[in-house]
Amino acid sequence: MRSRVRERKGERAARRFCAGAAALFLGFLLLSCGARRSAAPAPGDGTAASAGVDGGEPRLAATSMSIVEICDKLDLPLVGVPESNQFTLPERYQGLRRVGAPMSPDPEILADLAPDYVLSPLTLRQDLQEKYEKIGVKYLFLNLKSVPSMYKSVEEMGTLFHREQEAEQLLTEFRQFYQRFRQSHIGKEGPSVLILMGLPGAYVIATENSYCGSLVELAGGRNVYSGTDKDFLNGNTEDMLKRDPDVILRTAHAMPEEVMQMFDQEFRENDIWRHFRAVKENRVYDLPSECFGMSAKFNYQEAEAYLDTIFYGGE
Repeated sequence: MRSRVRERKGERAARRFCAGAAALFLGFLLLSCGARRSAAPAPGDGTAASAGVDGGEPRLAATSMSIVEICDKLDLPLVGVPESNQFTLPERYQGLRRVGAPMSPDPEILADLAPDYVLSPLTLRQDLQEKYEKIGVKYLFLNLKSVPSMYKSVEEMGTLFHREQEAEQLLTEFRQFYQRFRQSHIGKEGPSVLILMGLPGAYVIATENSYCGSLVELAGGRNVYSGTDKDFLNGNTEDMLKRDPDVILRTAHAMPEEVMQMFDQEFRENDIWRHFRAVKENRVYDLPSECFGMSAKFNYQEAEAYLDTIFYGGE
């Protein structure tokens, strides 16, 4: 697979990247530089900012590997962790009781563990909140839809669980990375991008509101499906063709080997794909699912380096 990247520089390109990047960074600054506070608990709210935790080490159950990683970075103990065939648990959490798959944690196991809080991604709130309420466990839903949102969750958890120092160290690392990253992209104009997120037998379009979409935006790419409030859209190849993306990115929500085989078959057998300019120019790329999944993770720097090579040829 080869990368043919147009090198287009100038004031217009610089303004476009800086405007988008500045908006992302402004949002991060607002969340990380404001007054730190621990709000009074709001019944049924379920967000970290509205929870209250007494002194002492909390009993926490994490239902996704992204949240396990956050807890590990914050030096937080866990009593329950998710099942995962794709990722390896940090050593400190190996041997803990498994609470089930991230999409469908087992209510009976969670009830038996009696955690102070169950920690789950905000994207699954609609599916999981009622289940948690039925078994009488408290819960926090963490916003992991973008890198800045992940760091807001880190900051809030640091305050709630008395890990302010660990959280501040992580926030500082992100600020330093972002400043370097922004400087390196001045004068560059990213391509227009179509992102496809696959499961075996099906795929959807990832908008700028998804985690993959936020990574593309941070790298300076322009999502051809912008301006919607949805994270994912059902695919319509004729409409995709009309939007004429410079680049097509393909990633997997689960079972990456099967998904990439499905994409290969789809692009080989569905005649419409050969009419895409990105296909003609060999600008279709399969992304590593460990970096480009559903939730933000601390390997976002690796993801951005990967996109840099695709968008700008590693310059």
